Amino acid sequence: MGLFGGLLGLGGSTIMIPALVMVFGENQHLYQAAAMICNFVVGISSLVPHWKSQALVKPILKSLIPMAVTGILLGVAISNMTLFEGHNSVWLARCFGVFLIYVLIYNCWRLFQPARPTHEDAVAHLPKGYPLWSAGIGLITGVAAGLLGIGAGTISTPLQQVILKLPIRRAMSNSAAIIVGISWIGAIYKNWTLPEHGIAVAESLKIALWVIPTGLIGGYIGGHLMHRLPRNVVRVLFIVILVLAIWNLLLVKSR
Repeated sequence: MGLFGGLLGLGGSTIMIPALVMVFGENQHLYQAAAMICNFVVGISSLVPHWKSQALVKPILKSLIPMAVTGILLGVAISNMTLFEGHNSVWLARCFGVFLIYVLIYNCWRLFQPARPTHEDAVAHLPKGYPLWSAGIGLITGVAAGLLGIGAGTISTPLQQVILKLPIRRAMSNSAAIIVGISWIGAIYKNWTLPEHGIAVAESLKIALWVIPTGLIGGYIGGHLMHRLPRNVVRVLFIVILVLAIWNLLLVKSR
């Protein structure tokens, strides 16, 4: 979780949740609740260097984060609907598998894309009406985070690059701020509603307590290796893992 998050700037849940499903079987409500806790703690460790390097684009975050908060509350509420209760929680796992198909396609596309030109003054190059675009990105990111238990990087980073024309470092920095800004809210809400699904909150906390320490170590290693390993080599390995994860999530059986 931490290693790939640090290497590729992705939310660790993209690795954590499929791995839990493959090892322990489907229990999506539990895994998502634990993942949101991990996203917040591990996210803080990745946000600190971005903050120190002044890579955050604050005008964007002013409209992005409030809408992301609204989105994550809406996403968790949708995940708790009757549609996903009991044995039907398997459909959340399959929704996650479909989401990973998008991640797979995006990473395959990135393999063949040349490096994009960057601008030192990101604010000066923002498109007209960027507060509205930022709010839309925040809402989409928040809903996905609440519904699937993911972080923000896999959604908000590419959207900021394409729509707001931000360089990758700026977009990743903003995504780290979004994760820290909204994941704790989603974690509280999702864990609070776990008893509705017959799951004790203590089970979510146990998973989080086991994952967080090694997630922090992996994130530290990944952050340092980011500038040393060929990015495409790491991306190919990640694509292989994605294919395995998608296969397991789409074919997973209910508990």
